[in-house]
Amino acid sequence: MRDHDIVVYGATGFAGVLVAGHLAAHAPTGTRIALAGRSPERLAAVRARLGVDWPVIVADAMDTAALAGLAASARVVISAAGPYAKYGHALVHACAQAGTDYADLSGEVLFVRKSIDDNHELAAKTGARIVHSCGFDSIPSDIGVHVLHSAVTGAGAGELTGTTLVVTSMNGGASGGTVDSMRTQLDTVRADRAARRIAASPYSLTPDRDAEPDLGRQEDIVTVAARDVDPALRGTLAPFVMASYNTRIVRRSNALRGYAYGRGFRYRETISTGTGPLSPVRAAATKIGLGALMAGLALRPTRIVLDRILPKPGDGPSESARRKGHFTMDIFTTTTTGARFSARFKAKGDPGYAATAVMLGESALALALDRDALPPSPGGVLTPATGIGDALVTRLRNAGMEIGAAERVASN
Repeated sequence: MRDHDIVVYGATGFAGVLVAGHLAAHAPTGTRIALAGRSPERLAAVRARLGVDWPVIVADAMDTAALAGLAASARVVISAAGPYAKYGHALVHACAQAGTDYADLSGEVLFVRKSIDDNHELAAKTGARIVHSCGFDSIPSDIGVHVLHSAVTGAGAGELTGTTLVVTSMNGGASGGTVDSMRTQLDTVRADRAARRIAASPYSLTPDRDAEPDLGRQEDIVTVAARDVDPALRGTLAPFVMASYNTRIVRRSNALRGYAYGRGFRYRETISTGTGPLSPVRAAATKIGLGALMAGLALRPTRIVLDRILPKPGDGPSESARRKGHFTMDIFTTTTTGARFSARFKAKGDPGYAATAVMLGESALALALDRDALPPSPGGVLTPATGIGDALVTRLRNAGMEIGAAERVASN
């Protein structure tokens, strides 16, 4: 019997406070929760702010002994302490060693690749489910494709082939933590050629690159005519800013499932730029803007300027902005039988914060309390779809998120 059902690590950070707040408001009575981080004073302040009497655990991200004790005390550890490449490796390893389930908000390819290499086999032996990317990156993508595949399978409509996520509506702000994670990865790939190759590969998170089907080049930063995705769509679709990460998580899910989505499954992510004559212009500008941001953060002179403009670590959207945020993602596929299906993942609240706090909090509650409903797995470094699956779908629907999939009937 462990002391805690859930420990929230990084509970004093911007995202950590939001996740702890969701648990304080929505965790079932009797759920044993603790707050963890470096500063006992700041942890006590968060506890007072939330009006809870949860225990406080003091553990620095570099103190392996303290992290081992923290992991051993919990059934599930939430980590909201990023950038994960700087602060996350020791905690993940401690959880893998202790057989403790783990969930985080990572959107960092290099961090997750190293986590897989260091911990997948160990976690499979101890039974730990290490589930990265349990927020806006990458639950809507990964769980969206999961429910899409379930609908196709249930209809006996074959396997998924070309599949495209379209962000059809979104309102949300950026945070300093997200920007800092981008800086960290860019610094690494600039200095390390091997890391640069990993970050560039569309299969950088799959278990065995040699086992992947040969589908030719798969680009993540693309513009595409909307009607080429689905005949009912109009305008031009631009690259989605998190496509280069989310696509790799979804491909890992397919590989971990023995290519259940299909060996001809191709996946990409885009964002709608509306309709009308200016849609192609907006799509092109979005693609150029993404490239310029990455280049600007990678080069020292322009980074100095951008650092003055972009949010600082610990900063994030105001409570009003978080409340007004929302997103809708639609995923379109054509199956091997020629049928067209789509899935929708829709939620209220700022995607990266209000909605993310719900997604991460409910992921941890599912791991801690819904063991019989989790996908069969010996453990390992998993994805939201392969590590939590339908248990998470149920919880997120109950939390007010719209998640569903169905066949699309061609209009006359």
